[in-house]
Amino acid sequence: MIAVGVAHAAALAAIHAASFPAEERWTVEAMAQQLAQPGVFGFVDPDGGMVLGRVAADEAEILTLAVAPSARRQGRGRALLEAAFAEMTARAAAKVFLEVSTANTGARALYAAVGFTEIGRRRRYYHDGADALLMRRDLALSLPGAAPAL
Repeated sequence: MIAVGVAHAAALAAIHAASFPAEERWTVEAMAQQLAQPGVFGFVDPDGGMVLGRVAADEAEILTLAVAPSARRQGRGRALLEAAFAEMTARAAAKVFLEVSTANTGARALYAAVGFTEIGRRRRYYHDGADALLMRRDLALSLPGAAPAL
């Protein structure tokens, strides 16, 4: 994973555009604005994935995670989340939150596999009318399937 900054906004927007429907895509300007905010960080997988996160006090949020369709089901999403979790932990966050569409079954499965649990729902939140699931994970948890620390 490569840590990113504002200079990477176009590359992040391209991955996002390949990964989401038109009405949910983040523009280059949106990426740059997010990365310029205090507490925001990002990582890119050069083979087609990106994640943006934010830390404020002891809470963190996954702002967006995208893996291009041609790069899915290869562990990239999980690796991006692991990099984000490590960064969040280094910045003293204790828990992380995210929102995901009920229609996005692949993302929901990934988030469940790394320990996120549903804590709420926003009805008809997305453009297609799908609900948003609000999810949380404690960062102190080890990742399911991770090797034990020695």
